[in-house]
Amino acid sequence: MPETLKYFKMLKKRTPKNLDLVMKNLHEEEFKKTDCLSCGNCCKTTSPIFIEKDIQRISKYLKIKEHVFIDKYLVRDQDDFMVLKTAPCSFFDESDNSCFIYNVRPKACSEYPHTDRKKFIQITDLTAANTEVCPAAFSIIEKLKKHIPLQYNKKVRRS
Repeated sequence: MPETLKYFKMLKKRTPKNLDLVMKNLHEEEFKKTDCLSCGNCCKTTSPIFIEKDIQRISKYLKIKEHVFIDKYLVRDQDDFMVLKTAPCSFFDESDNSCFIYNVRPKACSEYPHTDRKKFIQITDLTAANTEVCPAAFSIIEKLKKHIPLQYNKKVRRS
């Protein structure tokens, strides 16, 4: 990840105007061949952020009151976001890496790993972290490095 963070630091200094389009294309290309059900790392290790609309939608789907859903499944993290109390995800089926609430899953889940998001340059720290969890995100960023190569400042030793 340090190499990726270094790359993103350089990319922020020289952000191409077409970066979002490049990312969208790399994302679409990767997800034509990626089957998330063969992995499930995101559901096994990290919690999405639950926004109010997610809580309303999922509570209704589960036929429970919002406060019951919150009490049972969620907690506020150090950044004051609502996240799951446990990992793996409470709605994750480990037998086949599927999701019990897939059709009403949180927005953060449906957009994961966020590699096709507009203003991509603003979420490079999140993306770098996601490359540690998601093989598809890792692949997309490795392809980005080849598509938009940047020169890193390498320290030269003098003898």
